[in-house]
Amino acid sequence: MRTRTAWLFIAPLLLALATVAAFPLLRVLGYSLTDATLFAPERAHLVGLANYLGRVDGSWSGVLADPDWWRAVRNTLSFAVASVALETALGLGIALLLQRPMRGGAVLRAAVLVPWAIPTVVSSQLWAWMLDGQSGAINAWLHAAGVLAQPLAWTADPRLALFAITLVDVWKSTPFVALLLLAGLQTLPRDCYEAARVDGVPRWRVFWHVTLPLLRPALAVALVFRTIDALRVFDIIYVMTGSMPQTASISIYAQQQLVGFREVGYGSAASTLVFFLVALCVLVMLRVGRVQPLGRAR
Repeated sequence: MRTRTAWLFIAPLLLALATVAAFPLLRVLGYSLTDATLFAPERAHLVGLANYLGRVDGSWSGVLADPDWWRAVRNTLSFAVASVALETALGLGIALLLQRPMRGGAVLRAAVLVPWAIPTVVSSQLWAWMLDGQSGAINAWLHAAGVLAQPLAWTADPRLALFAITLVDVWKSTPFVALLLLAGLQTLPRDCYEAARVDGVPRWRVFWHVTLPLLRPALAVALVFRTIDALRVFDIIYVMTGSMPQTASISIYAQQQLVGFREVGYGSAASTLVFFLVALCVLVMLRVGRVQPLGRAR
């Protein structure tokens, strides 16, 4: 009876998820198996898996045979690993500092959230102006400080563009991670810390053997959310560098095929691969996080 009641209560949620998530996904998956175009999608013909990987006139074709796709995959994974790692480390440090009682702590917590509260498109455009190679404020400041002898094209130079984008994303998203970890820190039991203080345990051992294991659920949530956002990144890269191949993510690649080239079938195949890549990475993270604990409380 209780199980039936529970299913009755979650039925509206499942129906809403099926409407807003499952149906569009199945629709895109269906288009990916056709040669539909944006001009005449109703005239599409079934081509099977040719949009993913097929052989035409003795050569391989499809998304998985496109070097630009694999370059976008490398760009996305590099961006995700670097940004999530930096945001987690910096967010944990900021959360530990904000947890300490201090005068004006509430105002400081609110101020830390300002970068995260700014819309991504707005903050990306502001940073694109500041990183401009000719009139950007960043070059002017670094030149005045004697760090640079000549201006750098932060967003135009392929060797610097992805690095600059990663730093901008870290600036914007670190407050979100810090907020999640701060909430987790405030729920930790205080008796463990009192016992460690009485026993004279060094702070670094308390952090490694008490704080990190107890904070593991909050860390897992922060890592999963930020990994999902990083793997499907679009707006910050598109605003700062457009569709430049050296910085294009898998989402930009899919958008370019679907909207720029009007290839609905091909773009849908790329979008489907984006979904499965993100899902696979998240499932691996959840699996690894479940079987490999950060440590044991002592």
